[in-house]
Amino acid sequence: MSDIIARQPIVVGIDGSGSARQAALWAADVAAHRRVPLRLVHAAVGAAALTYGGGSHPPQVFFDALKTEGRRQLTEAQLAVRQAHPTLVVEVDLLVADPVRTLIEASGTAQLLVLGSRGLGGFSGILVGSTAVSLAAHGRCPVAVIRGHHKEEAPPSSGSVVVGVDGSAVGESAIMLAFEEASARGTDLLAVHTWAEFDSDNALSLADRFFGDIEAIETREKELLAERLAGWQEKYPEVSVRRLVTRDRPARCLVDLAADAQLMVVGSRGRGGFAGMLQGSTSQALIYHAPCPLIVVRPTATH
Repeated sequence: MSDIIARQPIVVGIDGSGSARQAALWAADVAAHRRVPLRLVHAAVGAAALTYGGGSHPPQVFFDALKTEGRRQLTEAQLAVRQAHPTLVVEVDLLVADPVRTLIEASGTAQLLVLGSRGLGGFSGILVGSTAVSLAAHGRCPVAVIRGHHKEEAPPSSGSVVVGVDGSAVGESAIMLAFEEASARGTDLLAVHTWAEFDSDNALSLADRFFGDIEAIETREKELLAERLAGWQEKYPEVSVRRLVTRDRPARCLVDLAADAQLMVVGSRGRGGFAGMLQGSTSQALIYHAPCPLIVVRPTATH
């Protein structure tokens, strides 16, 4: 992680829901450990977004009420965070803008963007359909979706960190972030690589995958995983690493293995075993069904 990125805040989308409170508490733990500010952001819908036919829109009192509610939600989230971390620097930001565009813009100056798994108020529907995929695919920093715990408190801090490993550059960034998180949390790392998926970037391997020697293919895939992890174990000797190479679909494999994990890390677009990580059913499965907090690392992330 560069010095510039290391000084950037962690940003949380706040909407007054229990899920957003959970995300704020999780993000506060990370910010406290990294010794960076926490920025709580709420976007109140403006008149331009609610203009009806003929250019009419609700009265100004309606939008004033939305802003007042947004301030209340931010204040509640800030108080909850301060109770958990009294010395943490917490910034609050109330904006009148489109929520998704607001978060994408905020991610440009953040080291991590954190979202709850369900939304209300200013970020209503933020994880519905293509919107969640859009944030994970177009955010300018890693995006965390806090899943796997439904009470209004931080998710449990026990279990392994699970990382999906492929052969791409963004996969390398995911591995680095996973090692950083495992080290910071004092836990082990489970590195997972699957090889049943069709690799659209390497069509020549298709025949091997269907007609080749299964043992030879598995040996080659194990070598690929070892290559991707090479050097990271030396950089993080305190992290115990377990490796798993399996013939399975990425989303199904990761969801199953992360059942007892405290965090899962994946790249947003990959090759090899995790090709098309954020396309179609795979993205939906990870964002909607991950049994623990999920961090999606973007290709442009420089962590």
